[in-house]
Formats: sequence, C-alpha cells, structure tokens
Amino acid sequence: MVQIGLDEAKTQFSDLFDAAMKGEQVVIKKNDSQMIQLVPLTISHRAPKYGSAKGLIDISDDFDAPISNFDEYMR
Repeated sequence: MVQIGLDEAKTQFSDLFDAAMKGEQVVIKKNDSQMIQLVPLTISHRAPKYGSAKGLIDISDDFDAPISNFDEYMR
C-alpha cells in the first residue's frame, strides 16, 4: 500500500496512477488523515443480443413515403 501526502501526490500523479492500475492500493492523505483512495474502475461491456426485439417493432409499408404536410420544408 502506498500512502502519500497531497502535495507529493500532485507531483507524482502519473506514477500513482500507474501503481493503482497495476492493483496497488494508493491512499492520498491531507493533514495526516486519509482522504481518498485511487482504484481502477472495472467497466463491463455487455454483448448485444441480436434479434432480441424481433416481433416487437412494426414498420408500415409506406414508412419512407413523403409526408403530405411536410411539402413546404422540402424546398
């Protein structure tokens, strides 16, 4: 575990960042009391389920036909 003062952390942030990313516990202190801990975030990506909306969406046959009220905007 790395415990470091706030002033030192400002100058060594890149090294502290790398240590936290490698799994080391990094605690930044101010006035001899623990203030924050640097930890890497774990981001999980869910795999898409292709076809999961099948049967839930209806598209009319004329979905791409011009809208009659929209003529003035088409110029």
